[in-house]
This record gives sequence, C-alpha cells and structure tokens, in this order.
Amino acid sequence: MTGARLSHLDAAGHAVMVDVSAKPDTRREAVAHGHVRMRPATLAMILSGDMPKGDVLATARIAGIMAAKKTSDLIPLCHPLAISSVKVDLAPDAAGAGIEITARVRTTGPTGVEMEALTAASVAALTLYDMCKAVERDMEIGQIHVIHKSGGASGTYDRAATP
Repeated sequence: MTGARLSHLDAAGHAVMVDVSAKPDTRREAVAHGHVRMRPATLAMILSGDMPKGDVLATARIAGIMAAKKTSDLIPLCHPLAISSVKVDLAPDAAGAGIEITARVRTTGPTGVEMEALTAASVAALTLYDMCKAVERDMEIGQIHVIHKSGGASGTYDRAATP
C-alpha cells in the first residue's frame, strides 16, 4: 500500500469504489455531532413525552443506528462495513434551544467509519424534525461534522472546538 494513491477515479477518470483490499484491518472509530435548534416549548414537549407522535428521542436514536448500518446504500462509492458498534446520544443543549446529537460508530476493518457516524447524526436530526414538525416547522438542523476519528494510517483526528 505504500505509495499507492487512494482515489475514487480510475486511470480513465471514471468514478470507482476505492480498492481497500491491501489495507490492513485496524480498529476504527468516528464520532459525529449534530444539532436541531427549536423553540423551548417544543423541547419541553419532547422532554415531557407530550409530543403527538410519541417518544421522539427513542425514535431518533433508533433511526440513527439504522442509518449507520445502511450508509453504503445511501452514499455512492461508500464501502459496506461490518459495524461493531453504533451509539446515538441525544441530549438537550445547555442553552435549552434544542437537541445535541452525538453519534459514535466503531468497526475493525480496512476503512474508516466517518460516513457512518455522519449519516447516523444526520438521520437522527431528520427524524427529530419529522417527529416534531406538526408542532414546529421552523426547526433548524445544523452543525453536522466529525469531532473525532481514530484508526487507520491517517491516525487520530480531534476537532478542537464545536463552532
């Protein structure tokens, strides 16, 4: 693998899935963050369990986990991975203006799980919106980014601060 260039383009410039067969299996982890901004009254309904569609947090958590497992079906050229662990945490933010999403994905394999973590956070956020849109349509989904990645040849990445 030394000196080899990983690219989604072949010699003719056509899109291809990167061949990772020569890469060694290593333990890999990625953590992604997201946020759904909403009015305090909407957040209060979620936390009290009074949302008309039911348990919003449980549904968003399961949706995020399921999405991580289906990432290669959603993102072109993304490798299907044997994910060993997915955890989606949802918590009210410190200012009470929404829900913070943290998605942690782990595997042992030849490629990382950043896309799976990002997909989990994104789908959890979309599910929060879907479950609450009858009460509030102007919620905002944002701040979806990788905050940690470890494993593989590129080593560890930790985002210094969440903007």
